[in-house]
Amino acid sequence: MASFSATGPSQGNEVVGVTWHQLKTATGGNFSCSVRLNRAQAERKAMNNNPASQTSFAPSATPRQVAGLLASATLMVLASGVAPHDRADWWLENVLPLALLLTLAATSRYWRFSWHAYLAIVVMLAVHELGAHFTYAKVPYDAWLRALTDHSLNTWMGWQRNQFDRLVHLSYGLLFVLPIKELLQRQALLRGGWLALCTVSFVLATSALYELLEWIGGQYLGDDRAQAFLATQQDPWDAQKDMALALLGALFTLLIQWFGSRKLWGRRVVCVEDRHG
Repeated sequence: MASFSATGPSQGNEVVGVTWHQLKTATGGNFSCSVRLNRAQAERKAMNNNPASQTSFAPSATPRQVAGLLASATLMVLASGVAPHDRADWWLENVLPLALLLTLAATSRYWRFSWHAYLAIVVMLAVHELGAHFTYAKVPYDAWLRALTDHSLNTWMGWQRNQFDRLVHLSYGLLFVLPIKELLQRQALLRGGWLALCTVSFVLATSALYELLEWIGGQYLGDDRAQAFLATQQDPWDAQKDMALALLGALFTLLIQWFGSRKLWGRRVVCVEDRHG
């Protein structure tokens, strides 16, 4: 049985675990009540009020924030193009990033992601530009670590190949899942399980599309340049492993968000009693 005592309405009292009928009976109807059940219902209400807008949990980045982040990403692309290991490979690796930056800049006047989504894109591009500068198979991360700690990560992990390309594909899933989720949430008005399923499917589909583009590009380039561009390093399952890492990265980020949303919102009925009349 719910417990509620009220000698008169007061501003901002919060009562947890009572039904609407119990609260109405206890207060004689002299109250206003706001019920929060879960995050999905709150998001649905926000979308119904303004379908073109995003939820209150991810406000759009300001024009200044967008300009700053896109300028930073552009500078990283230009910096990676200073004396790259393979100029032809650098151009191939930057066709999609440059197209993405131009698209984000052109659409920012009408539609903007959240600041966190833009930041995720910039961090992902920073990782990618290291690979574009050195080529994916020759990023000297192990040499850098040995210089700093006198230890070899490859030796410690038992790796026989340069694993930087694996990091990039994992980062794609971990980071790009944020803007993809926002896009589907705000434009397709998806939520709940369908939002998660479509987000993961989109990440996996775009990862597979990139592998197809690599295959087509490799067929066109020939042996030497194809090896630099594909970075398979003689692994016949390279494409499948790259897609699997992107999938795992996306699932990990969504699980972290899901646990965070449960902690933030919970599943209890919460009524807030306000001064009425």
